[in-house]
Amino acid sequence: MIEYRGGRAKMALITLTTDFGLTDGNVGVMKGVIWRFAPQAHIADISHLVPPQNIRAAAFVLGRAVPYFPPGTIHVVVVDPGVGTSRRPLAARLGQHYLVGPDNGVVTVLLEKAEQRGVIAEFVQLDRPEFWLPDVSHVFHGRDIFAPVAGHLAAGVPLENIGTAIHDPLRLDLPKPEKTPQGWRGQVIYIDHFGNVATDITSEHLAGQEIKSVNVRQATVDGMVSTFGERPPGTLVSLFGSTGNLLVCEVNGSAAGRLDVKIGDVVEIVLK
Repeated sequence: MIEYRGGRAKMALITLTTDFGLTDGNVGVMKGVIWRFAPQAHIADISHLVPPQNIRAAAFVLGRAVPYFPPGTIHVVVVDPGVGTSRRPLAARLGQHYLVGPDNGVVTVLLEKAEQRGVIAEFVQLDRPEFWLPDVSHVFHGRDIFAPVAGHLAAGVPLENIGTAIHDPLRLDLPKPEKTPQGWRGQVIYIDHFGNVATDITSEHLAGQEIKSVNVRQATVDGMVSTFGERPPGTLVSLFGSTGNLLVCEVNGSAAGRLDVKIGDVVEIVLK
């Protein structure tokens, strides 16, 4: 949790996750706004290369990154294709972490993890303009609403003062892997910078069972490896990634490019 001293946080860490890219200066503008309200804050960039408007990808990126930050971190996410519409801006406390961003389902993965652990999840709708910039654009709520709110939180303003409590944050409809007579059927949930294809099937689903093959698009990958170095360059392999998700990869290449894989494509696991 944020610690307070004389009404201000002793230390504040804020992360930024956006689909803004790095060429237009928008990330720097958000940092400038945050420092106006919380000059003591440290700011870490998780990613600014989330695929444009891809809320599911942003939810995955946050879900894998947030647990590695210290308690009290404020996570700002701006992947917001509904900016300027009736979608709500929100802030949340999920256990010992805070989140600020649009109410468009980007919090789904983190919220599911919080519920699985039985930790507190509190949400407020950001409906108090005194915590925003004076002039709010219809297209840049990252600058005008989310950055100043994060700055106020970092400066010690309690979550409940920044908005009105809500209990119905929007959730993405994320299909779950299904057991089949041959093994498991899941789907592609993320494609990383290297073209590695992440699925929603995890080591927990398999519980030590041996994999005969992984099928995605028209390709069949035989068995599993533990490291990329077990196969020569250009070989398709499957292995468990650092977060426990099953990956389909090309050694020293891009499996996504080679197979023309897209998020949502079906992946089938055949067990021995």
